[in-house]
Amino acid sequence: MDLEEECLKILALHQPVAIDLRFIVSVIKINTELERIADLAVNIAERAQFLSGQPKIDIPFDFHGMSAKVKAMLKSSLDSLVNMDAALASKVLGMDDEVDAVNRRMYRQVADGIRSQPDRTERLIQALSVSRHLERIADHATNIAEGVLYMVEGRIVRHEHAGTPRSPV
Repeated sequence: MDLEEECLKILALHQPVAIDLRFIVSVIKINTELERIADLAVNIAERAQFLSGQPKIDIPFDFHGMSAKVKAMLKSSLDSLVNMDAALASKVLGMDDEVDAVNRRMYRQVADGIRSQPDRTERLIQALSVSRHLERIADHATNIAEGVLYMVEGRIVRHEHAGTPRSPV
């Protein structure tokens, strides 16, 4: 909230233009993305806490691999912001498709698991929820990278993705 308040003060008092204005607008949007990521992280922790107290479910799914990809995306998007690095931000956009594909695989695995082991439905849905939250964090990291591209290049790239579903589930 402090960051957003400071940005609004700068807008009101200094009336920035060009790159300075894009920077302030981007920081406000990126701040919102980070808040949403934090909310999703809390949701993941709640699902993990629930699952840790349950019998193990047999799904050949690599949460560690998916979370590593998502963390790399988030780190790269924030590094691109700090370094004003459009090339790194562009790389983040490409990484989103990989995470989406992993989430789609998880969805199919959970659907198959529910059909074959209906007594494990609640645990399988909780696991799918973790995957879905990780995928959403990747989307927010992508949004941060798009904000960096706007800030650095003045280009609104989210419109280049218009019509392409960002989330498979």
